[in-house]
Amino acid sequence: MTAMNRIHELLDRNARAYPAQTAVIDGDGRRVDWADYAQQTVACADLMTLVGVRGGDRVLVVAENCLAVAVAIYAASRLDAWVVPVNARMAPHELEKIVAHADPALVMFTSAVSQEALDHAERLGAEVAQTGAGRVHLLARQGASREVTAAGPDGIAVLLYTTGTTGDPKGVMLSHGNLLFAAQASAVLRDLGPGDRVYGALPLSHVFGVASMLMASAHAGATVQLAARFSPGALYQALRDGVTVLPAVPQMHALLMAYAVENGHDTLDSPALRYVSSGAAPLDPAWKRRAESFYGIALQNGYGMTESTAGVSGTRNPPGLADISVGPALPGVEIALDPSMGGEPGVGEVLTRGPHVMKGYFRNPAETTKVVDADGWLRTGDLGKIDENQHLHIVGRCKELIIRGGFNVYPPEVEAALNDHPAVVQSAVIGRVTEGGNEDILAFVQVTRPGAVEVTELKAFVAGRLSNYKRPSRILLVASLPASASGKILKHKLLSHFADELSDPPKI
Repeated sequence: MTAMNRIHELLDRNARAYPAQTAVIDGDGRRVDWADYAQQTVACADLMTLVGVRGGDRVLVVAENCLAVAVAIYAASRLDAWVVPVNARMAPHELEKIVAHADPALVMFTSAVSQEALDHAERLGAEVAQTGAGRVHLLARQGASREVTAAGPDGIAVLLYTTGTTGDPKGVMLSHGNLLFAAQASAVLRDLGPGDRVYGALPLSHVFGVASMLMASAHAGATVQLAARFSPGALYQALRDGVTVLPAVPQMHALLMAYAVENGHDTLDSPALRYVSSGAAPLDPAWKRRAESFYGIALQNGYGMTESTAGVSGTRNPPGLADISVGPALPGVEIALDPSMGGEPGVGEVLTRGPHVMKGYFRNPAETTKVVDADGWLRTGDLGKIDENQHLHIVGRCKELIIRGGFNVYPPEVEAALNDHPAVVQSAVIGRVTEGGNEDILAFVQVTRPGAVEVTELKAFVAGRLSNYKRPSRILLVASLPASASGKILKHKLLSHFADELSDPPKI
């Protein structure tokens, strides 16, 4: 393949190679071929130019998944502008903070598919515009600053704002080279080809969705089927109707399996499905076996973060293999451990280096130097260990390590024990410092339905799976957990989100 400098060149190549093949299936069922897809990005770029967008400008897209946001991402590339996709479901004050920091020349709202995007658009006084990809709202901003655009693949393509654990969100600058590398790595890992259909419920405002789903599909010439919002019923139907590749997070898998059981199905029985992956949380062996039995194929795992353009490592295991690692490093990626952060032999902070590492945090060089050193190593903040097969295992977050009675407790191990219960969708475990400096272990457990399990039953269940010092001090059964658009649990919000429940006497 000829070397590329910009992400939109993926579409141009596919438009030449197989113009009439389906590139995108939108949420309303509309099918768009590669020739039309590429042409729509040209038209969208013309529209952006008309309202004043130039190279080095930011184009912020308030979106839920649809053809319009995919087109906008590639259209910005044609102008050497930076696209800033954000989740339409964020609160007004959250959006305003990002707008103030990103200082975009244009804000686009995917108002045709998202009531929240429409609400934001009307509140901010945006105007309606019709595009080939559907109706949007546009808000041109006068006086926005313009960045110098780097030549070649080092130019910034996408600015993604991370959830963060404290303070203001940080804008991660991902270059065209970052995304082209990630697209190829992800496509190769999954053996993607033009005959594949990838299910696209992962939000395009998140690195997993934009790099490992949208870009990987374009690299391979595969079809991406976009879903504005995750629905287990819609996913179930899509998997029975030709989807071949499912990238997802654990909550999606759990809700899909619960939906199937409620409708009388223990297995999926999808003849087309050939690849399923899970990300954003460690796997439990029993849960992995249950998922593989449901799908009828292997469940693959992987590891990455926004600052690493998603991909660091990934598995390519056969069904039934009792491997719950996140796999070996992807080709071209280096992984190392910093043992000074681990707290016990063999465990350390995961470091990674390669063409997947971000260019830095937008207008925040101080924070950039904290996580990327002079030699290009990215500090992930995750604790891991490497086994004899050079497979990486993530055991927790550096800041989430719980010290209880002098022993180290890694939350993922406790969560895995809780998640093994059939009534549990997912769980989140954190520590809370008590008098004397010890820490309580708090477990927030999302259950399939109210009354599906009692606290006493769940405590007894994990007692046979965890050492005494690892068992939760308190378990809260909840209907849902605070999460980002990608499904990642926001642990830093648990104490405030469930403050009222925590103030009540614990249920025995």
